[in-house]
Amino acid sequence: MIREIATIGLGSNLGNPVDQIERAVEAIDSLPLCRVRAVSGLYANPPIGPQDQPDYVNAVAEIETALAPVPLLRALKGLERAAGRSYTRHWGERMLDLDILTFGHREMDDPTLTVPHPEIANRHFVLAPWLEIRPEAELPDGRRVASMLEAVSGHPLRYVRAMARQPEAEAAAPEQGEAPASPRAAEPATTSWRHS
Repeated sequence: MIREIATIGLGSNLGNPVDQIERAVEAIDSLPLCRVRAVSGLYANPPIGPQDQPDYVNAVAEIETALAPVPLLRALKGLERAAGRSYTRHWGERMLDLDILTFGHREMDDPTLTVPHPEIANRHFVLAPWLEIRPEAELPDGRRVASMLEAVSGHPLRYVRAMARQPEAEAAAPEQGEAPASPRAAEPATTSWRHS
């Protein structure tokens, strides 16, 4: 059975966002044929869309999966619905948002799913947590996450805290209130993260 490494972006700005994201990581880890390998800390940032909504809390998880990209997307959308997500307005408030950022070295562009996610290079709240767990990360076209992060480092982003549950080989987290200071601020964690 072929297994791929996928990168998942998590976000929430309704209810208790920190709790929503931590529960979502556990739910992803419990999906059939999926295993969470690493998860970043939690980061807060202003909304990209309408400003009359709460700030977001975001994180990035790296998973190993035997699911194909579209079935994985369906499974993630199921978790969003289970968390109470409803679709209101473009870039509006969300109980839970789960995006496939990358899926191995694949490139896809169809009505169902685009990978890599087309907005990766513009999102500080994706790049900083991704770099925290995978300092050498790059897109299939060779662009390095560290280089892309430098271009958006002026966008507001605040480190909140580490996840309550961490992989066994957890990386050192940034100080509260600060995003990672350099591409080598945290080493990747690749130990299995299973729950009893």
